[in-house]
Amino acid sequence: MSRINEIKLKLEQNFIVQDLEVVDESEQHRGHSGFQDGGESHFRVRLTTASFSGQSRIERHRAVHAALGQELLDAIHALALELDTPVS
Repeated sequence: MSRINEIKLKLEQNFIVQDLEVVDESEQHRGHSGFQDGGESHFRVRLTTASFSGQSRIERHRAVHAALGQELLDAIHALALELDTPVS
């Protein structure tokens, strides 16, 4: 399974997702530290879920990291997170 699909699956299993986008930005980092041939080293995640209601930015990041798990986090070099709650 690709890392993008693994990220999506784990987030969908751990949150009630209203909106989710996972973008592989690896090619933008070619020649930089952590770049891996074949990509899948640098990701941007945009996630909207009511689960984040009342949580600080740090709490939201910790929740996503816990959902992804240390093994997956160790396999990627960079993870940019844009985490929101739904607009009422």
